[in-house]
Amino acid sequence: MEYITGFGPCCGKKNTAVTIGKFDGLHRGHQKLIDKIREYASDECGTVVCAFDMSRDSLMTNRERREHLEGKVDCLIDCPFTEELKKMEAREFISRILVETLHVSHIVVGTDFTFGCGKKGNVQMLAEYSGKYGYTVDVIEKERYRGTVISSTYIKDALAQGDVHLAETLLGYPYEMTGIVQRGRQIGRRLGFPTMNIEPEEHKILPRFGVYACRVRIDGRWYHAVGNAGIKPTVTDERRRLLEVFVYGYEGDAYGKEVTAQFCDFERPETKFGSLEELRERVMGDMEYGKKYFSSHPGQEQI
Repeated sequence: MEYITGFGPCCGKKNTAVTIGKFDGLHRGHQKLIDKIREYASDECGTVVCAFDMSRDSLMTNRERREHLEGKVDCLIDCPFTEELKKMEAREFISRILVETLHVSHIVVGTDFTFGCGKKGNVQMLAEYSGKYGYTVDVIEKERYRGTVISSTYIKDALAQGDVHLAETLLGYPYEMTGIVQRGRQIGRRLGFPTMNIEPEEHKILPRFGVYACRVRIDGRWYHAVGNAGIKPTVTDERRRLLEVFVYGYEGDAYGKEVTAQFCDFERPETKFGSLEELRERVMGDMEYGKKYFSSHPGQEQI
């Protein structure tokens, strides 16, 4: 898959099937758009996802989006929402970006898609210009779950409640984060349970602060774990967001390694304890919770 930032020629094919949006999370609604452009794929028609980067707290980093789309489309364009784009008239966006730059033959968008200065462009305008420029327009109905439209906001609300099961249902895959294992104060090790501190990227959303059953990938292998997402209020006042995990059966040195953690189940909210001994007792209970959770969920095995 070709990956570029900013609008520019891509794919090296005569025509393209393009879908455009924020694509935050690549949830089940987004996947419908991508499946549609894939129907147009051929030797002469490339598939292109144009993702607007709105630069705010998000479900998915640019890198995660790129990894999820690898092998599924020909080109991913991560396009910062620049002043030039904000001021570009809708008609110019069609002629200059879609037609002249991307050589679009098929445009696939959702029912509420808008573009151009003041959001004056919409699906009706795309249809109006389709005859002039010779492209087709597919307007895809929203995907729903139990009557509610699946959206990034819906997923963020679920994560804010710690409902990672609902988030996984809406996304179509487990919610996860990737980060580098940081050196901490080694308090967990002193208390008898060595942990890993994983720092998320700046704009990556963490679910509700609290304790979760997790799956953690280290050096390509998945392990069961239990972890606290939050700011560790018992041991620090830094208010630095971290996922601190105890990984069952891992005995290696993970410092400096890049690891990925999937959130499988929410146990309890993050708590500030009165002493390290209270913290230790609670964490021992959390570790037992994690063992019981994974023993009753054989589909989330270690690999």
